[in-house]
Amino acid sequence: MTGQPEELFHALSDAVVGMEEDRVRELATRAVDTGIDALAAIDRGLVAGMNRAGKLFESEEYFIPELLLCSDAMYVGLDILRPHVKHDAKQIRQKVVIGVVEGDTHDIGKNLVKIMLEASGFEIVDLGRDIPAQRFVDVAVSENARVIALSTLMTTTMDAMADVIQLLQKANLRDRFKVIVGGGPISQSFADHIGADGYAAGAPAAVKLVKKLVGEAV
Repeated sequence: MTGQPEELFHALSDAVVGMEEDRVRELATRAVDTGIDALAAIDRGLVAGMNRAGKLFESEEYFIPELLLCSDAMYVGLDILRPHVKHDAKQIRQKVVIGVVEGDTHDIGKNLVKIMLEASGFEIVDLGRDIPAQRFVDVAVSENARVIALSTLMTTTMDAMADVIQLLQKANLRDRFKVIVGGGPISQSFADHIGADGYAAGAPAAVKLVKKLVGEAV
């Protein structure tokens, strides 16, 4: 490696895909030491690598254990690079409340969306899995969030997403939050049917959607 940013970004991406935490640590530290833009290293290195890992997962070349190891490697780099990201002093980090709806404990997809959103500069409040509809509403209000992101992998729990929106409507809070939905059985038509603000088929699409909804450049 000659030290050029593009080569370092590609090496970071490869290290994430290769589940190489020590290599990610070395490269992220080098990026900081040589003054390479930390946000670019996150986006074009770590996030690019996680996107590649996600595609390998979709094509069944990687499975859940590999995907989790890739995310572990990515977090090693994020911990090093995030303190060096240059934020506009006037910019306020948008807050997203995310979780898996009540009745479902499958959280791999939710975790990937969380990782990608964090890497893109959003502040994430992760409620976890099997979360009652009212808790989404209560935490979104208390945290002054902009977005509520709902996930499920089970058709039997899809209606819980509608419950969140109905609770917001009953409390006259619907206009205060953008609600997005995702997961295996979810579709754009379902999102439209329950009155959600958007649907994302995967983590990269979720990041673009959230940026669009809160008015940030995509």
